[in-house]
Amino acid sequence: MRVTDEKSSKKDLRKHFLQMREGLSADYRQSLDTEIISRLLCSEVYSSAELILTYVSVSPEINTKGLINAAFANGKKVAVPLCIEGNNMKFYYIKSTDDLIKGKYGLLEPDTSKCKEAVINDKTLCVVPGLSFDANGMRLGRGGGYYDRFLENFKGTSVGLCYASFMRLELPVQSFDKAVDIIVTENFLREVKV
Repeated sequence: MRVTDEKSSKKDLRKHFLQMREGLSADYRQSLDTEIISRLLCSEVYSSAELILTYVSVSPEINTKGLINAAFANGKKVAVPLCIEGNNMKFYYIKSTDDLIKGKYGLLEPDTSKCKEAVINDKTLCVVPGLSFDANGMRLGRGGGYYDRFLENFKGTSVGLCYASFMRLELPVQSFDKAVDIIVTENFLREVKV
């Protein structure tokens, strides 16, 4: 893993991948998203998890609505993130998408007046958003560092969702960046060996 402090290269890559995503038709993105979520739902890592931590997608992120609905149908607990001070986040249980309200950055977040903070253990699966991932499980996110801070002490299994064409052999890495354990694309589900 190559550590770099070239923030400008990450900024350029973010712009590049956002343009690539916006260049995909809505129908094509939807078909890729469906295949990625189906691959995750059919996996052992999903079936053995008791709690699913997942972001609530906004365009052009990989759509997690199908995952959230399937997890409810499968009797799993679902928790979504709430952004808090210091670029940190906490996850709160939701029982349906009615428990979500518009929060920081216009993202849907749990309504803490009716949702309880999640109890996270080693049977927890955390679904991590990213614009791109590399072969080592490193990710290029939006640049806030929320997931890197969270994953630092996370004891469960983390999984990154990515379009296969957005995968890279290597991404610029800074010392605080955290890798995911598994990457899922429309073509494969692969454990990352670092």
